[in-house]
Amino acid sequence: MENILKTITTNKLISAGDVIGVAVSGGSDSMALLHYLNSISKEIEFEVVAVHVDHCIREVSAEDAEFVVKFCRKNNIRVYKFKVDVPKLVLQRKQSVETVARDARYGVFDALVKKDAVDKIAIAHNMKDQAETILLNLFRGTGLEGASGMNVVRDEIYIRPMLNTSKKAILDYIFLNDIPFVEDETNKDSTYSRNYIRNIIFPLIEEKWTGATQNIVNFGKQCADDNNYINNQVFTDAIIFGDKTAKIPNSYFLYHNAIVSRIIFDTLKKLGVKKDLERVHIEMIKDLAFNGENGKKIKLPLFVTIYKEYDYVTFVNKAKKEIVLEEPFGSGTFEVENFGKITVKRVKDFNLNKGELLLDAKKLPKDAIWRFRQNGDIFEKFGGGTKKLKSYMIDKKVPNRLRSTIPVLASGNVVYVIAGVEIADSVKLDKGATIATKIIVS
Repeated sequence: MENILKTITTNKLISAGDVIGVAVSGGSDSMALLHYLNSISKEIEFEVVAVHVDHCIREVSAEDAEFVVKFCRKNNIRVYKFKVDVPKLVLQRKQSVETVARDARYGVFDALVKKDAVDKIAIAHNMKDQAETILLNLFRGTGLEGASGMNVVRDEIYIRPMLNTSKKAILDYIFLNDIPFVEDETNKDSTYSRNYIRNIIFPLIEEKWTGATQNIVNFGKQCADDNNYINNQVFTDAIIFGDKTAKIPNSYFLYHNAIVSRIIFDTLKKLGVKKDLERVHIEMIKDLAFNGENGKKIKLPLFVTIYKEYDYVTFVNKAKKEIVLEEPFGSGTFEVENFGKITVKRVKDFNLNKGELLLDAKKLPKDAIWRFRQNGDIFEKFGGGTKKLKSYMIDKKVPNRLRSTIPVLASGNVVYVIAGVEIADSVKLDKGATIATKIIVS
């Protein structure tokens, strides 16, 4: 495991004073990383914090969460535990379990960094994971960037200290240090793309070529070097970017294919499209540029449409940005995108201005959170009578396009506050009350 420290120091992954959140599932890799980083934390003078996300996919997921918490308590490691109902989100978003679970995890990680709870997130990807990623990307039809695999550092936030460490070295470290871990039975489910490579393809490859893992990883490093060199030859000064649009001059498509492909990928990334892009899509765009008539268009995944418009090929990202809200109730101010600021404070002055509400916070359930409306939400009208939240908003003549953007304070499917609109009867102030909680929308 010495190469982990080498990877950390060579790439300057951790600095003195950093708070490193370690993504811990409870499996062997993440437990080894948590244990190792904790063992060297005093030497480099940084703090280790465990971060566990329960995806609610498996019946025993709650037990895994408790396992991680107990290990951290025993070893004096701070731990953040989160729960995300991935199966429910899969039904809502109509995406794969893999995609939704990953988005859920990284949503939690991003939030912790933004709130300064941690400085960086350490992910337990190892050399075998890197080789699998490279193969998976090749099978999906990606170019040199996909063949380069994962980076040791991504977005200056996510670090992979074990990316140059073999699976055998990790298991040996687990055994020598008697580190407990849990087995995830879904790892045996080969219907998932990565598991198919891991459980079926890779054993056959390693049976035939014993050094395959290292050779694939070395190939990825060579691809990364070549890719970086070619990227340095790409200039995009003449591309015109607007609000979710980009216009590439037709002349750019006369460059070498290696340059054109990178111009297209870079343009799509700047428009927020960073996945589900394959070589076939690049070829479709190039064909449109060379052979398409003016006004012709093609549609790509993730709501991207490409138009041939006179001297330009225009990219339009029509995807609606999904805004996630999950804010605990408490005093203070927070901002909700496309809505405004919500301020919660205790007051003795009961006078109200527009956009202000008063309630008795002691009557709220302790698990009440700010979120957006969901199917099945109900609301007890001020003065009595319970209705579906949707029906109540219709009664209040809230436009349909705004109903999903108004924050509500809820516990389960019971809504207690509709920001800027009304409070539920159950949290109203009692007669003679001298202090209240005011909610201000600005």
